[in-house]
Amino acid sequence: MSNKTKRILIVEDEEAIAEGLRFNMDAEGYETVVLGDGPSTLSYFEENSHDVDLIILDLMLPGMSGYEICRAIRERDQNIPIIVLSARTLSEDKSHAFDCGTDQYIAKPFNLPELLSRVRNLLKRPRIDPPPKHATEIEEFQIGNIQINFKTFEVIKDGEKHQLTTMEMQLLRYFIENEGDVLSRTKILKDVWEQGAEVTSRTIDNFVLRLRKYIEDDQSNPHHLLSVRGTGYRFIANPIK
Repeated sequence: MSNKTKRILIVEDEEAIAEGLRFNMDAEGYETVVLGDGPSTLSYFEENSHDVDLIILDLMLPGMSGYEICRAIRERDQNIPIIVLSARTLSEDKSHAFDCGTDQYIAKPFNLPELLSRVRNLLKRPRIDPPPKHATEIEEFQIGNIQINFKTFEVIKDGEKHQLTTMEMQLLRYFIENEGDVLSRTKILKDVWEQGAEVTSRTIDNFVLRLRKYIEDDQSNPHHLLSVRGTGYRFIANPIK
């Protein structure tokens, strides 16, 4: 394991919050870089992506929203941990942030020990996510005319290529590796999401809806990713017709 000091990129335009985050991250032994707008953040990340280990990202920034920044970063790097730290507390704000590729969402005002705990947990995660302990890593998988590449985070359906986020791919791989099993929402939360992640059963439902867009011919009548009423979901690669 590398002993290199972990570098955290803090994207926050409110100076008091930014400096408070810097002080506390430095106190934990991390190296920090603070930026306050989208263009400088993307420029810095473009040049230093391999040296950044985690990003703490505000949503309300001058000139460019945190959503746009998150989406742009995900186009380059599907694995770097991103924590959104925002005063926006509506469920649609959180859903949009997850759609853009954030790993976790923390509302302001925030609890510092909780934030530090989440940072520590996410930094333990390898940049290339390992397979579940109970299974051999799957690199590729085919469902009918749909090709799934777990190394490139791509799903190709009818010749059209879709780029998935880290969490979308982790959840899809989880369903495939547990094919045929009825998986409760509680079990999915426990097995797929990081401990302490601010997600609910509704978050899982939203992710499943997105996965169905990639792997189902008719999202309203799914044949692979099935709902189990009152429990959760069940994945079937080759349903009996």
